[in-house]
Amino acid sequence: MVRKVIAAVLAAAFVVFGTAGAAEAKTTLKMATLAPKRSPWGKVFTTWSKAVDQKTNGEVSVEWLWNGTGGPESGVVGKIKTGQLSGGAVTAVGLFAIDKRFIALQMPGAFSSWNDLDKAREKLSEEIFADEELKKKFHIPGFGDVGIGRVMSKGFAVKVPSDLKGKHPGMITEDIIAPKVYEAIGGVTGVPSPVTQFLPKLNSGAIDVMNTPCLAAEQLQWASRLDHLNTAETYFGIGAVVMSAKALDGLSGDQREVLKSTGKKAADALTERIRKADRAAYDRLKKKMDVHEATSAEKAEWKEVFKKACQNLKSSIPNDALSKIGAC
Repeated sequence: MVRKVIAAVLAAAFVVFGTAGAAEAKTTLKMATLAPKRSPWGKVFTTWSKAVDQKTNGEVSVEWLWNGTGGPESGVVGKIKTGQLSGGAVTAVGLFAIDKRFIALQMPGAFSSWNDLDKAREKLSEEIFADEELKKKFHIPGFGDVGIGRVMSKGFAVKVPSDLKGKHPGMITEDIIAPKVYEAIGGVTGVPSPVTQFLPKLNSGAIDVMNTPCLAAEQLQWASRLDHLNTAETYFGIGAVVMSAKALDGLSGDQREVLKSTGKKAADALTERIRKADRAAYDRLKKKMDVHEATSAEKAEWKEVFKKACQNLKSSIPNDALSKIGAC
């Protein structure tokens, strides 16, 4: 009888400890993004999370902090470095916090097509990740996009650079390019803000101009606060899925491969879907806003401003990255 009781106790203990071990085996990877959950970006990231859960049999889950709740992108990268986050989906601003050369790809006037951007991005990223120390900190499963930047405004048209004099364009706090562009024009008061503060400042009138992709303007509700659109392309907005190398190293080999392969598929899906969605958003906004079709002469004026700003940025972006991508 005693033996039966002991056996039962041991069996119960085995079940308890076995269950606890199974629970502890699950790994949760926390990721951050500025994107809303229901946005095109959010839908891709949600699909990715489901794929990871299925392919690892629930052993690994990817949880997202949406709408910038993980903090500004420079802060997100800092949290990835310290282990507070396992990764995130970032724009060029976040990539700049990883390596300053990435921001060169965001230089207005640098490219005339997505194909040109793709070639430059591949070449530059290979150079950057030749650094073994950087590889120990970050892994980029793949790059994605935000859309093509265009100037939108409230209550007035922006046709040429001088139309911005006396105006208040919004710019991301960590952005080093926009201040140089406005400095090259002169008389422009840029309003630095985290992305999450653009909408309140558009509502209050503190910001009256945005240079942004149409899709971002729609998804983040900025477009409804603006009424003029210049059709000229200013820049090609990029982004990437970034993961902590340390977080990946903490997974089993099979789990790590799942994260890398599905992460790349997610990034590839973003590249294809976002470009199409941004074009569709542009077509929609053209029907809602007062549209200015930029002339060749006006585009040339913008080009001169971008070149001047580019020259003034060379000392801030290492390894002559701006020249290497053909920006200036």
